[in-house]
Amino acid sequence: MSDHSFDYVIIGAGTAGCLLANRLSADPTKRVLLIEAGRRDDYHWIHIPVGYLHCIGNPRTDWLYSTQPDAGLNGRALRYPRGKTLGGCSSINGMIYMRGQARDYDNWAQAVGDASWTWDNCLPSFKKHEDHYLGADAFHGQGGEWRVERQRLRWDILDAFAQAAQQAGIPRTEDFNCGDNEGVGYFLVNQKKGWRWNTAKAFLRPTCYGRPNFEMWTNAHVSQLIVEQQADGSRRCTGAQVRAHNGEETSVQAEREVLLCAGSIGSPQLLQLSGIGPAALLRQHGIEVRHDLPGVGENLQDHLQIRAVFKVSGVPTLNTMASTWLGKAKIGLEYALRRTGPMSMAPSQLGAFTRSAAQYKFPNIEYHVQPLSLDAFGEPLHDFNAFTASVCNLNPTSRGSVRICSNRYDEAPLIKPNYLSTDEDRKVAADSLRVTRRIVAQPALAPYQPQEWRPGTQYESDEELAHLAGDIATTIFHPVGTTKMGRDDDPMAVLDSNFRVRGVAGLRVVDAGAMPAITSGNTNSPTLMMAEKAADWIVRDARSSSV
Repeated sequence: MSDHSFDYVIIGAGTAGCLLANRLSADPTKRVLLIEAGRRDDYHWIHIPVGYLHCIGNPRTDWLYSTQPDAGLNGRALRYPRGKTLGGCSSINGMIYMRGQARDYDNWAQAVGDASWTWDNCLPSFKKHEDHYLGADAFHGQGGEWRVERQRLRWDILDAFAQAAQQAGIPRTEDFNCGDNEGVGYFLVNQKKGWRWNTAKAFLRPTCYGRPNFEMWTNAHVSQLIVEQQADGSRRCTGAQVRAHNGEETSVQAEREVLLCAGSIGSPQLLQLSGIGPAALLRQHGIEVRHDLPGVGENLQDHLQIRAVFKVSGVPTLNTMASTWLGKAKIGLEYALRRTGPMSMAPSQLGAFTRSAAQYKFPNIEYHVQPLSLDAFGEPLHDFNAFTASVCNLNPTSRGSVRICSNRYDEAPLIKPNYLSTDEDRKVAADSLRVTRRIVAQPALAPYQPQEWRPGTQYESDEELAHLAGDIATTIFHPVGTTKMGRDDDPMAVLDSNFRVRGVAGLRVVDAGAMPAITSGNTNSPTLMMAEKAADWIVRDARSSSV
């Protein structure tokens, strides 16, 4: 590496960064640099769907973050996976294609004061890059880079759960992505013929790699943004300091913009290290305050899943299918021959959206149902047949933070989600476990004699169930909101409605951290939609400035 100059410097080759690199380098007159701290996505387990088991907790592909001990989780700390490879979290996530609810985006539009964020105005940006297996219609696109397919397996126990959910009053749905995701059905996934489809495949290969105006650095860690004071007293981000894997350090210059796409953990950390953030925090760690932005690293939101486990009999689950070498061999052979079976499966196959209580006008809880059970992610499967019904509060009111603990770029920040820290969240947790029990008690599951193994039927009161939720709940890997967009009069807003960092020209943050509030569902697809809108605005601004 040596000193380099580009029109656009994109930091982070994850979900948003890969799409931005594709869109911005489409103009051959613009030089684009994409910087990724991780390695290329040439690790075979990235591409086999079940390989997430080998990618999460693996320094080859994961930042290996952990939360601080959390009072809402009865003092427990959680592993907090974030993708560290080309494709970012799209290389290690659950592959679920989920947009959320129309109300999410209408609420964003109101929160940021910009009608560009209504559902009707976001839908074209979802469709623009979509390649839906059923083709184009009013809600879906065809021919885009982002492949959306049906899963390539089914389970008797999950079919029975879906029937039980319908008996409990949850309607059947074939499409969660039309603005109202209420219902039960199998998730659609970002796969292509049984392989994971990550954003590096979709947006970098082969398109960007063949463009002479595109350059990509991997194993390159951005240690600091370069923020300079202009003659008129304003501040501008003009580039970044980059440290290569071999320790060599260089600076890169952005003639037009720096686009920070390091995710809800990495982006606030890098802003704070660069002197952009809460002034008291920066001074505490000896960092010059270049711009006091108190919202940087605040407003952390996440979906906390409460994993209820039920033993069953008379029906196969992955627990016993994969318990012997012969079983494993059959699973491997099926995938090798047909790209089907358990090796092709997303971590969760069946989903359901419903209400935890009648007072909610919209579905406020989501189920991820799995034909397996284990004590914790990364632990061995249980030696008995079981299924897991994980349920999460879609719209938590608890808020956490991401804050640096030193001025070192290579030291992980302190992640404090503050789960279950509000009375409403604790009530939803208790009620959602009751909804789970109501579903499991329906006739459709009776032939399999489900027995609640965790948390256990002896716990019934709100207080008991909320406490138990703290014992058994874990992240479902959806951190957002730490660099939120907002109105001019919102002192905690880090970005304007076009992702521009307030008070620092030439710098945008484009990732899930920009969400003002978490979406009512999985967060990968909304992040991709956000990047699509950002690309349009960046191109528009470049054209207007050159006129």
